Amino acid sequence: MASDAPATLPVQLAEQPRLLKLKKMFISKFGSAPKFYARAPGRVNLIGEHIDYCGYAVLPMAIEQDILIAVEPVKTQVVQLANTNPLYSDFSTSVNNIHINKTKPVWHNYFLCGLKGIQVELAEICTKTERYVGTEGGGMDQSISFLAEEGTAKLIEFSPLRATDVRLPSGAAFVIANSCVEMNKAATSHYNIRVMECRLATKLLSKSKGLEWKKMLKLQDVQAKLGVSLKEMLTIVEEVFHPEPYSVEEICTCLGISLEELRTQILSQNTQDVTSFKLYQRAKHVYSEAGRVLEFKKICSEAPASALQLLGELMNQSHISCKDMYECSCPELDQLVDICLQFGAIGSRLTGAGWGGCTVSMVPSDKLSTFLTNVKEAYYKSNDQRLALEKNSLFATKPGGGALVFLEA
Repeated sequence: MASDAPATLPVQLAEQPRLLKLKKMFISKFGSAPKFYARAPGRVNLIGEHIDYCGYAVLPMAIEQDILIAVEPVKTQVVQLANTNPLYSDFSTSVNNIHINKTKPVWHNYFLCGLKGIQVELAEICTKTERYVGTEGGGMDQSISFLAEEGTAKLIEFSPLRATDVRLPSGAAFVIANSCVEMNKAATSHYNIRVMECRLATKLLSKSKGLEWKKMLKLQDVQAKLGVSLKEMLTIVEEVFHPEPYSVEEICTCLGISLEELRTQILSQNTQDVTSFKLYQRAKHVYSEAGRVLEFKKICSEAPASALQLLGELMNQSHISCKDMYECSCPELDQLVDICLQFGAIGSRLTGAGWGGCTVSMVPSDKLSTFLTNVKEAYYKSNDQRLALEKNSLFATKPGGGALVFLEA
């Protein structure tokens, strides 16, 4: 694991057009120049969806697309925030009176939650502080942003947080394609419902096995306490859960608690009115996806002749599980995955929280050019009205063992 602080580098603004533009806008807005700049790269998760908050390892890598911040420390107790995008309004507040309204997912809340958390090793702090905006997330996004290194993906493990290099096989490119369907996970309950379903599954599994269920929060905790394999956990899921949704009344009966206790002691604020939860499906996805992550790393390490095909199969299995078991896909993502596979991808899956956003596909390097052309044409043709006003761009980076291409409608 990289223990050093994120790199601090001197840069020539004349050679960095984005920084120069940012500096000019900063001076125009605040009347003085920034003292320093901060950069956080974006990320793509190759495999391991919705399992970081369950305690399991994920396998993301950073990409060149990023967020830039210009900063000037001031002596007052007021923080002033501005965005280069005119759609996002300026904001200021006293650092002594930070109030974050979880019901209104405004852009500046993401800065305030970090500031609020600091008033309370950095990646773990960021993971916890995101919850101030109401998202019960794991730690993948923050961890890869801090721990990423050029030329390698990372196996990110939790409790304790640690990162291991994963060298991707040559001969293929990982292509990120944007479905142009937006889903703000802080503005909806989809994401937190899944987190709560995993938490409830943890508690019911724990009680069924005679464990101290009130102390158990993550599905990985159950496996660790029982000392069994992921394959054995899948068998236990089949034995303990029924596939039909669990009503809140049934959950209360299983745990021997009142509905009020369930809502106030276990559920998050924006899931307290949910009346049923799918526990079998969510637990089955988590344990099987955790196994796929470890198998993905093993294949990359051993590099057999069939590595690309094996990795592609894992990616395809991951998407099917996300779609059918975790139900975090959407018709456009499923269509985009099908199109990518149709035009030569060895494996393709949604990446990120889902319900919109992007897919990641593994494509043979020699098929990359025709793949990009055909996927764009096919997806545009199927969604011409919806995408008519969208920006059309294509750009790429190379993180070591193969190209990483970003395809955006």
